[in-house]
Amino acid sequence: MKTIDKVKQIIAEQLCISTDDISDTANVVEDLGADSLDIVEMLMTFEDEFNVSIPDEQLKQLSDIPSIVNLIEQYTKK
Repeated sequence: MKTIDKVKQIIAEQLCISTDDISDTANVVEDLGADSLDIVEMLMTFEDEFNVSIPDEQLKQLSDIPSIVNLIEQYTKK
């Protein structure tokens, strides 16, 4: 499964929405209605699923799907 598909699946599960409702460029807060708690929980799930450790100061990077995918790919290469 590609990173973007897994990211969308995790977001869909967290927000109780369909992956079909998530565009490849969706903003997690503005388009999908996530709040700060959702974002923290998603970060923890991303870390578990992708076996990475993302510093808390990177939370602001989790704003849209491309940013999340880039961040995960950046940390999986380390």
